[in-house]
Amino acid sequence: MALSAGRDTKERSGDRLNLGVAAAKTCYAGGLAAVDANGDATPGATATTLKGAGRFAETVDNAAGSAGDKRVEIEKGIFLFGNSADGDEITTAEIGDDCYIVDDETVAKTDDEGARSVAGKVFDVSAAGVWVKFD
Repeated sequence: MALSAGRDTKERSGDRLNLGVAAAKTCYAGGLAAVDANGDATPGATATTLKGAGRFAETVDNAAGSAGDKRVEIEKGIFLFGNSADGDEITTAEIGDDCYIVDDETVAKTDDEGARSVAGKVFDVSAAGVWVKFD
């Protein structure tokens, strides 16, 4: 039914997520955060079932827990991660392209023949690494 009066529509800034941590995982502050196929937060890793989510805002140890036993804050934005090497090294030619998760601190130019999940978009590249944008 359409509105017939004003309503108090709730809002969120969209720059943070708070998710349950996957079973037997430790999320380290500053690490590349991903979401697994079950919707749980997990450190970035070479896998085909992850979605890049942002950067962990805190360290949460769920190494001895089941999925969702602990929760973690994930920040959205543009963050600096390590660049892969050799044929997977990202250059300024890839600005605007997808980049792929190698681990929780490194991204690569390719999906390694379908073995890696998308981290986010290449925002910039410098000698220090790759700036990755997470929406």
